[in-house]
Amino acid sequence: MNILRHTASIMLGFSTGMLAAGAVFAFITVLGVVPRLAEKTKTIGHIKVYESAIVVGGIFGTLAGIFSFRLPIGTPAVVILSLASGVFLGCLAMALAEVLNVIPILMRRGRIEKGIFFFVMAIAIGKLVGSLLYFLIPGFFDPSSM
Repeated sequence: MNILRHTASIMLGFSTGMLAAGAVFAFITVLGVVPRLAEKTKTIGHIKVYESAIVVGGIFGTLAGIFSFRLPIGTPAVVILSLASGVFLGCLAMALAEVLNVIPILMRRGRIEKGIFFFVMAIAIGKLVGSLLYFLIPGFFDPSSM
């Protein structure tokens, strides 16, 4: 009976993990992040590399979340990987905002006709500053200290 319970738990965990992963990859696909990045960087011929990198990153991230391990890669590599992750998340957030037409709606409602570039840059810089404050100053956004 115990083996049956463990087998059912493994199957349930695996299937819900597959469902969540499928939803994330469908979300990225619907937003069109990969083709847009390939188009902007003029590397459309390497789109399979982009897709493979996202899948490998998803698998590696899942394994890193489940198992506790360290890679002996050093601080410069961690900085580069963190920067790459931040760039990807920024692109994902901006693609979501673009798909939902958030920026055009804000521009129209705020009657802003010029300076859209500065508006988008202000959003990006605000996100950058908020992230730096959160990660570099321990307890900066801790609600219990307010």
